[in-house]
Order: sequence, then structure tokens, then C-alpha cells
Amino acid sequence: MQSKLGEKVWQDPVYFIAFGFGSGLMPKAPGTFGTLAAIPVYCLISLFSWPWYLAFTLLAFILGVWVSDRVTQDLGVQDYQGIVWDEVVGYLLTMFMAPHGWSWMILGFVLFRIFDIWKPQPIRFVDKKVQGGLGVMLDDVLAAIPAFVILQLFAWGLNK
Repeated sequence: MQSKLGEKVWQDPVYFIAFGFGSGLMPKAPGTFGTLAAIPVYCLISLFSWPWYLAFTLLAFILGVWVSDRVTQDLGVQDYQGIVWDEVVGYLLTMFMAPHGWSWMILGFVLFRIFDIWKPQPIRFVDKKVQGGLGVMLDDVLAAIPAFVILQLFAWGLNK
């Protein structure tokens, strides 16, 4: 199935996006690779003013709900591990208004992965109860919130 899925990802734009530009095909830790795939996207949109950055991220979320729902229905598996567009959007939200620089990108990456893997409440509840494309996307958006807050606190503390 993995080879057929790989072909589908490289041929179908819906799968290509849902699988985070192919990063979700990694056999181990696809969520981590999906978050890594978000870094170039972040580097591009970090040049935008904050309203444009937020608008882009909101559109990426809406797109993610749609592609995740389509792929979930097609595969017949709720929140298939290869669907990693949610990690892309989660990382973008974590990095919203973050200071520029590699150290901040790495810190944001680590913080987001911690909360995405750990899934403290209510993230775990949402992950288990909300189905479809919204469920795929929503738990990562919720994981991005504490990661964003901690990142901003670090930035504030260093600028004080």
C-alpha cells in the first residue's frame, strides 16, 4: 500500500498538500518531518506583515481541513499518520510574530513538537472526539497555542 500511496502523493495535489509536500511519506516520525517541511513555508511568509501572515495561515488551515477530510475519507482511516498538513499549520501558528533567526525557528519547532506529541488536555480530548478534516487540523492548532505562548514569553524575557 505504501508504494501506491507514494504514487498518489506525487500525482494528486490534494494528497501532496495533505502529506506536507511528501514529507508525510516518511516511515518513521512523519509528524516531525511534516514540521520540518513547514520551515521553508515559514521562511517565505515570515517576510509578510502580520495581518498577511495570519491570513495566509488561516487559509492554510481551511485548505488543511478540506484536504485532510478528502484524504481521510479516501483512505478510510481517521487521522492517518501521513497526513501532516496539520503540522505545517501548527508550526506556522507557533511562529506567528516570533523574532527572526534560526534559534527561534528551532525553539518553535521543539516547543510545537513537544505539545503535539504530548497532547495535554484539552488537546487529547479534541484529538479523540473531533472527527474528519477538522479533527485532524484542530488538535495541532491547539498544540500550537501553548508553544506560541512559551515562545513569546522567551522573546519578551530576552527583550526585557
